[in-house]
Amino acid sequence: MPQICDALDRAGIIHPFAIQEMTLSVALLGTDLIGQARTGTGKTLAFGIPVIQRSIAPSDPDYAEIPQGKPQALIVAPTRELALQVSSDLTLASADRGLRVLTVYGGVGYEPQIEALEAGVDIVVGTPGRLIDLANRRVLDLSHVHALVLDEADEMLDLGFLPDVEKLLRMTPETRQTMLFSATMPSAIVALARIHMRHPMNIRAESSYENATVPATAQFIYLAHDLDKPEIIGRVLQAEDAGKVVIFTRTKRQAQRVADDLVERGFKASPLHGDMAQVAREKALTKFREDKIQVLVATDVAARGIDVAGVSHVINYTCPEDDKTYVHRIGRTGRAGASGIAITLVDATDVHRWKMINKALDLPFDEPVETYSTSEHLYHDQGIAPGTKGRIAPPAPPAPRADRGERGERGGDRERRPSGERNRNRTRTRTRGGQPVEGEKPATSAASSASSESGAGEGAERPAGAIRNRRRRRRSSGSGGQAGAGNQSGAAESQTA
Repeated sequence: MPQICDALDRAGIIHPFAIQEMTLSVALLGTDLIGQARTGTGKTLAFGIPVIQRSIAPSDPDYAEIPQGKPQALIVAPTRELALQVSSDLTLASADRGLRVLTVYGGVGYEPQIEALEAGVDIVVGTPGRLIDLANRRVLDLSHVHALVLDEADEMLDLGFLPDVEKLLRMTPETRQTMLFSATMPSAIVALARIHMRHPMNIRAESSYENATVPATAQFIYLAHDLDKPEIIGRVLQAEDAGKVVIFTRTKRQAQRVADDLVERGFKASPLHGDMAQVAREKALTKFREDKIQVLVATDVAARGIDVAGVSHVINYTCPEDDKTYVHRIGRTGRAGASGIAITLVDATDVHRWKMINKALDLPFDEPVETYSTSEHLYHDQGIAPGTKGRIAPPAPPAPRADRGERGERGGDRERRPSGERNRNRTRTRTRGGQPVEGEKPATSAASSASSESGAGEGAERPAGAIRNRRRRRRSSGSGGQAGAGNQSGAAESQTA
């Protein structure tokens, strides 16, 4: 369609990639298809162009014959970042057609998305959870969808979205066109295709899985110590051809720690992980695309959504979990025919895991090379200038330690009393069985302390235990005498009576 070609031409997209050439002719006919290709080969436009061309724009004469404002196409993506990327590409390609593209995902408010759906949309791109929420609220009507696309289906399987995807499939008409794209084809995805697709055409851009890694990406596998990794990365970031760099970590906490360490070393870095708010994640990606930061430290969940031009290096801070994760990680560089460098830092405890990845992908790196930040082969492999250190900013000076005088002043205006002075003005009352003894007057602590001092003076040579025993006998005898006197007076009163 000329309108789509003109929009792509303005964006500099002229020549199609292999997956696009093989897919367009089939998808434009409305046939179900399964597209299998490594990441970064242009799968988005492979399904985006047919979806745009087969949708009816509000300016078309036939638009009056379909339900007004109801979604005509649904594209399901596993992550928010990928959904935003797909939506951006579709908006670019459909600029001259006037189709309304809406992106829905979690982590943000419902109101703007609900208002957009009520105003009318033509293509909806979203993540499974938010799509089901909107459908359950009856604001997303999928009963008129003519095309449904499952992008990165294997990743949705890994994230546990397969039940949600099946629910969405049941909400759409059986006569729809279904397109499924995935880098790998696990058995669960094959079963899903058999149930919900009608005689799909299988399209494979590569002959086998051994080519799943990006051919234009140079791969380096180093056996590195965990404490030396920040220094190695700091030196790689200063290599001759270092541009934008994506560092993948295993955990969210590790991503935050590595990003903070790089910032302290003077590099422009930002984390990207699930604990960050959606606004912060989008801001980090925007800065990365606009070259305001050089390094993005991300977890595996974000790997699928990062489609940024100019990524020269991908660094695996730790060994990936499996061969599929490795393929998706290093696919962030060497995209769209460009070259790139992938560096994997393997811990000594992960050598066995790496050997399994190496065997599955038939790579020639069975034994990782032991590497330190001062190793000559690191400088030679990465084009690092001799004498380069792992930081470009001097270390921050340590915070001055407060002396004892300052620490004492922090305690407030409390006056320090000499150790011997204590508050002696407390009153004490003798009790028996929890009740005050009749006839006893409350004694102040000062008096008791004076008596105790005099007693201590008299019996200074006696052991402490003897003094305590003597006091106890005196108290018991005194109380007993009082009790005896009370009994005698009572007997005298009875005789007189």
